[in-house]
This record gives sequence, structure tokens and C-alpha cells, in this order.
Amino acid sequence: MLFSFLFIIFWLALSSSWAEAAEYQENLSLKPLPNSALLAAFDFRSNTTLSAFEEQNFRFFPRSLGQILQHTRTKELHLRFSLGRWDSPVWGARPRGGRREGGTGVELWAWIEASTDEEANARWLSLSNSLSGLFCASLNFIDATKTIRPVSTFQSEGSLHNASSSNLHLLHGALPHEVVCTENLTPFLKLLPCKGKAGISTLLDGHKLFDASWQSMAIDVRPLCPEDGSQCILQIEQTVDMVLDIERSMRPLDDPLPRPPPLESIECDTSKPYMNHDTCLPVDRTTERPWSLSQVFGRPIRGACPLSGNAETITLETSSSAEINITAANTYSQRQSEDGMLRYYQLPSSGTFDMSLAEQSLISPQSLEKPRLYAERTFVGYGQERGGVRTVLTNPSPSESVQLVYLESLPWFMKPYLHTLRAVVSTGESGNPIKEVVYRPAVDRRRGTHLELRITIPAASTVTLTYDFDKAILRYTEYPPDANRGFDVAPATIRVLPSVEGGESMYLRTTSLLLPLPTPDFSMPYNVIILTSTVIAMAFGSVFNLIVRRFVAADEVPASNLVTIKETVKAKIAAVKAKVMKGRTINDEKKFQ
Repeated sequence: MLFSFLFIIFWLALSSSWAEAAEYQENLSLKPLPNSALLAAFDFRSNTTLSAFEEQNFRFFPRSLGQILQHTRTKELHLRFSLGRWDSPVWGARPRGGRREGGTGVELWAWIEASTDEEANARWLSLSNSLSGLFCASLNFIDATKTIRPVSTFQSEGSLHNASSSNLHLLHGALPHEVVCTENLTPFLKLLPCKGKAGISTLLDGHKLFDASWQSMAIDVRPLCPEDGSQCILQIEQTVDMVLDIERSMRPLDDPLPRPPPLESIECDTSKPYMNHDTCLPVDRTTERPWSLSQVFGRPIRGACPLSGNAETITLETSSSAEINITAANTYSQRQSEDGMLRYYQLPSSGTFDMSLAEQSLISPQSLEKPRLYAERTFVGYGQERGGVRTVLTNPSPSESVQLVYLESLPWFMKPYLHTLRAVVSTGESGNPIKEVVYRPAVDRRRGTHLELRITIPAASTVTLTYDFDKAILRYTEYPPDANRGFDVAPATIRVLPSVEGGESMYLRTTSLLLPLPTPDFSMPYNVIILTSTVIAMAFGSVFNLIVRRFVAADEVPASNLVTIKETVKAKIAAVKAKVMKGRTINDEKKFQ
């Protein structure tokens, strides 16, 4: 009895210590954008102590992911699922400074503890294969040919001071051809404490998320050690950022198919002198379209997650004159920001929560925060043997220069020539803007090319990077089923260094590229097989006849053999005639009866 009482006291004390160190919070940020677009940013954070994590005492941290990290000795993990393209000239700066954004497809990088490079590679493959099964993705295809070791592009977000730097290995891999779909969203929601059944995660529906103009799902795991020497914690942050087209998202619930509206309901601009009865010119909008959460996402928020501990908020960034209607909000606060008014709402513990925004004045792209850098990358050249890459980096600031790190991970069959690398500044300033180069050439069928540049772009200038490359010829077994479509090349990752000491870096990705390679005619193996089989059959039949059969003249055959053959043939003919006559007799008898 005394032992049971002491055990209960110990369990309560341990649970209270976990409750103090482990916490969970959710946040949803909404920001209207020009052209009837809406930026929705979901943020889910959970904390657990490192001691509880090592003892596998999981509370808010997902056990399935935690055991994978423990098995592969992963100290910090970053995983991205992205689709679409962020339109910087219209939507302004990227949300969260691009730190939760990934390239098209799937992107993964992690710090793994290992004593040698071979051990780190083995644990990296084990990590990618385990995450592939957990998130129903093709991460197992991140092999040695798609893995690089960046030097200065990615910066640790956690406290990795406990392990020595020589034992930590940073590895990075990307799959630009991966199609992100609902199969990846469902495991993502299962990692949350409320599993998408309560809280702001109830708005995450696959039909809405993957119908967005741009979306990115991110998972970040990092250790955090306070400077005061208190207990270290392990934090997992799950974020979902998407840009929704309000008009597409607010389709009627009884007709979810994207049908065109009826002709009589379309407003046409009839003020133009060249307007005809068979044409319809669009009307210039004077206001942004009104919307509500239940209309855009198809449902309201079903209460707060009970594990969040009243730390579940919704942030809306609009102009100060915007008219907003709220249902069932516990608390409300607001403050002025540089771009507009920030309004904070706390979800109720039960019931539903809905928010509606009335019509407001048009949002100008000039009123949004300007990005520090614009980037675009394209292929140049023609032909099936060689080509080139052209990257344009633009600094819009009229007074400040920009320092950045430019990273490219190229497949092994795309062979760049480093001596053809050129960097041209639009303002004509002297000096090379490339300050540092990290280059690791590819090895056929073993590893890809790693190119990392440190560049300085002067104020109000554009730097154009170009280099040439050759296209390798693959074996016919190395082509995918859609070989004529081309091969996807991973987007370039750009880290914009902070302008002040102690600031945070910003990240952006270019679009992925489609590389056409010399493609053979895959019907030729079939034709060769058919032709070869025909020739072999004809040759084999002729040789077999020559070996087995014996060709002789008729006068060389003995008379006895000829008589035997004739008698046999006559007997067969007589038997056939007898069967025929017997059949006729039976038929005649049936007719007579």
C-alpha cells in the first residue's frame, strides 16, 4: 500500500514537470492579397524536454517521428512539401521570410550525428526511407546521386552545441518531380495532438489545400537550450502556408466542380467602343471580394484544441477600416503594424468559430512589403548535346547591397563547365560579384554536382549568372516511363544574408527546370526482338529439317514400302467412307420414322 502511494506521488510530480516543460500552441494568420487572394499561414508548435525525449516519454511530440530521429541520430530535421510558385511582384515578400518554404516537390535536410562520412550516409538513407513510409512519399528515392553536403546555405535553427562539429553532418536532398497530394497531408495531420479533429487544423482539407495557387507544408525539429542553463527542450514546428483564390474557393457547396458561371450572370464592360454582342470584356474591380472562413475553407473552426491550453489564436492583418464580423470569440485585441492593423482572436473552448470580412478597397501590390531579392532561372541554348543555365538576381533596394549564398544541386547527367561561369552586373561596376565558390563535380551514377556561390549584388543592380553544360547519354533502362517529358532539375536555393548583425536570413527558391535529354526510340528493342526471333525460327527450322529428315527420289524407295503406304492410305479412306455412309443411314431412318 505504501509503495503504491509513493508511486502515485512520483507519477504526479513527474507529470507536473512534463506539463511545465512541454507545451503546445496553434496559430492561424490570415492576410488578404491583391487580386482576390488570401494568404493562410497555419502554425503548430510542440515542446518536450530532451530528457523525456531520450526516455521515450512522449506527450505532445509524435512518437512515430521521435523514434525515427532517435534511431538515425538526427539532431535537427527540416522537411518540405511544396507546390506552385510564389508571385513576388504581386504578393510581396514571402511569409516567414521564406524559412518555411521549400522547392517544388519534396526537400529534406538534416544534421546527423556520425563519426564518419560512411556512417552518416547510411543513417541518412535510413532517415529518408523511414520518412518515406511515414509520410507516404517517395523520399526513398533520395539516394547518393541526389544528396549533397551544403557548406553555408543552411543555418542551424537550434542549439547544436552539445555535440562536436566534427560529429555533425549536414546532408540535403530534393525530389522536384514528387507530386504532393492528400496522401502526404493525412500523415501530417496525424502528427498533431488533436489529429485535425479540433482547433484550426479542422480547416485543412485536401480539396482546398491542393487547389491553392501556392502551398507549402513544413516540418522542423530543432533542439533549444536556453542561455540561462536551464533544461534543454526539443521543439517540433509544423506549418502550412497557402495562397487561396477566393473566387475559386467560394464555389457553391452543392456544386464543387469548377464549372464556368452562367453567361447571364457575367458582368461585361459595355463602355468600350469596340464592344460587340458576341464579346464580353471583364469589368475592372473597384473593391476586393468579401469572404468568410466557412465559405473559403468549406467549414468553420470546430472549437479549440483542448491540449493547446488557451494558446490558440487567429491573426488577421487588414486595413484599419475593414469591417469584420466574428462569431464566438473569447478575447480580442489589436495593434497597429507597418502594413495595416493586426487583430488577434482567441478560439472558444467549445462551439464553432467563424470570421467574415466585408468588401474593402483594392489592395495595391505597392502597399505590401517588398522582397529584398528577385530571382529567376531558365535554360538557354538549343540542341540535344549541350545547353546553358541563366539566372537573373535583382536587388530592388536603391541604397543597400545584398549578400547571398546561391546553391544548386544538379543531377549527374547534367555536366556543367565551371570555367564557363560568368557573372555580369547590370550597372557595369568593375570587379567580380562572386566572392567565394564551392564546387564538387559529379561522378557518373554515383553523385550529382554541388555548386555553391557567395555573391554580392550592388544596390539597384542585377547580376546575371550563366554557365554551359553537356547532356549525358543514359542507358535505356535509366529512362522513366515518361522519358519524352524530360527530367526535372531541382530549384536553386538562395539564402539572403541579414543586413544587420544578429538578424535572420531570408530564403527563396527558384522554379524547377525541365531538362530534355536525347531520347531513343523505345519501339526499336521490340522490333529487334521480333526480327531476331523470326530469323532464329527460320534458321532453326531449316537446320532441323536438314538434320532430321532424309530426302530421296521415288525410284530409290523399296517397293514393299510403297505398297505398305498405299494400303495404309486406302484403309484410311475406306474407314472415312464407312463413317459417312453410316451417318447417312441413321439420318434416313430418322426421317422415315
